[in-house]
Amino acid sequence: MSASDFKYPKPIADLVQPRLMALGPGQTVSEKRPALVRLRPQDLLAPDQTLRDLHAASCCLAGLWLLYDFLDECHRICQRIHTPEGSYWHAFMHRREPDEDNSKYWWHRVGDHPIFPKLAERAAQLAGALGELPQQATWLCDGKYWQPFAFVDLCASVRGTGSILETLCQQIQLAEWQLLFDHCYSLAVGAEAEPGDAAGKSRTSNVSKAERGGR
Repeated sequence: MSASDFKYPKPIADLVQPRLMALGPGQTVSEKRPALVRLRPQDLLAPDQTLRDLHAASCCLAGLWLLYDFLDECHRICQRIHTPEGSYWHAFMHRREPDEDNSKYWWHRVGDHPIFPKLAERAAQLAGALGELPQQATWLCDGKYWQPFAFVDLCASVRGTGSILETLCQQIQLAEWQLLFDHCYSLAVGAEAEPGDAAGKSRTSNVSKAERGGR
């Protein structure tokens, strides 16, 4: 897992462990369920911190459920959160389900997310280490623009193949998870964002009619 810029409280740190998630639904890690069930948004906080964004904190919990392949539990949380971050976890979960069309529906809701530049950069680093890539994956080497729809299609094409390209997509997916989790964490606890990152900016959570109609 990519190194985090944050030192999490122990209940969170115990769960944020390197885990190469399957591109599909995977197998739930049942021994993690008790710890996940006990989690509350307040567990994200150090003693000197105040919860700044409940929706972002809930997104962190959704992400932790997803990390251990509890897709239904992740879905129950993120489908109630009408923010770009909630939509991102929603799209992420459906990509793994797999339900490509539904995932792409939610990527439209996400829009141009603040983690995309860092994700594009990290994906290019991982892809570059493999040397020459198949045509379907060469866009990963761009390093400037993340293409969530293309990644949905790429994951669908390599899922279950046991190929080097499938492993690459899993590595990118893990980097994506860490970037999104840290972004949500910074919003939740009010941590300062890195220079050039929009993570520290507050967001509203107004629910539009279109969002209410989401799946």
